[in-house]
Amino acid sequence: MISVIICSANETLLKQVSENIAATIGVPYEIIATENSSGTHGICSVYNKGIFNARYDTLCFMHEDVLIKTDNWGQVVVNIFKENPDLGLLGVIGSSYKPMTPSGWGGLGPNTYYSNLIQHHKHSNRPTEHVFRNPNNEKLAQVACVDGVWLCTTKKIVSQFMFDEINFTGFHVYDLDLSLSIGQKYKVAVTYEVLIEHFSEGRFDKDWMLDTIRLHEKWNKVLPVNRENLTPEQVIYSEKATFKHFIKLLSSLNLPLSYASKMLMMNNRYYDLNFKLFFKLHYYIILRHLRITKINPPG
Repeated sequence: MISVIICSANETLLKQVSENIAATIGVPYEIIATENSSGTHGICSVYNKGIFNARYDTLCFMHEDVLIKTDNWGQVVVNIFKENPDLGLLGVIGSSYKPMTPSGWGGLGPNTYYSNLIQHHKHSNRPTEHVFRNPNNEKLAQVACVDGVWLCTTKKIVSQFMFDEINFTGFHVYDLDLSLSIGQKYKVAVTYEVLIEHFSEGRFDKDWMLDTIRLHEKWNKVLPVNRENLTPEQVIYSEKATFKHFIKLLSSLNLPLSYASKMLMMNNRYYDLNFKLFFKLHYYIILRHLRITKINPPG
């Protein structure tokens, strides 16, 4: 009934999650796991092959460093898709607003996150936390995009779009790209009926940033996606806060600020949104450049 597709980098974790799936899924299933510890294959390529080889109609793409805490979750997922024929993609954490400024699955400013996830922090000293936000007390919350820790869809739906292994050859933004693709025709949503424990957080390195910029270039004419119905004032505030964070990340990763200038000039999207914001963001780039020059003077 469900094909679980995993890009595996750790044999021990794969064994652990396989045992967890067997104990909790509650429906007929198969696991299609591709050994990729060397990182030879990008995750989009691995997942597309998994789609091709899947025997069941419901597909679940998931990380191997997780444990699913909900019993009979497979039946829950199957029922959600049966009861919501306009649903295209399901996750456990995401954002209802995806900015046009390069970012993760949400921006800064108004809180547009929807989540139900137990998160460990492998790369920092932050304590384990149940990341839960469900402001409207829903079982299913429509969002713009979901995180790739756990993604469910159907073979019929995902076969119309597939993962973009041409533009994204590594291990980043595949989830956001698929969300934006499927979201053009179907709903993307966070479920509160499945709880997952995730044992590591993402790392925002140079490769992530370059892929994120590429993602935003690809979807420039579609972004922003506003499922939260943010007001124009809230949208402007979110884009401003997210853009300031974007240029800060560029400089911290030793990437040129020209990426930010190019993003501003692309179809003048920011100018169309608010011409005052457009010039403010140019000003922020200049300030950041002057700060970098002061710290690292030429010569």
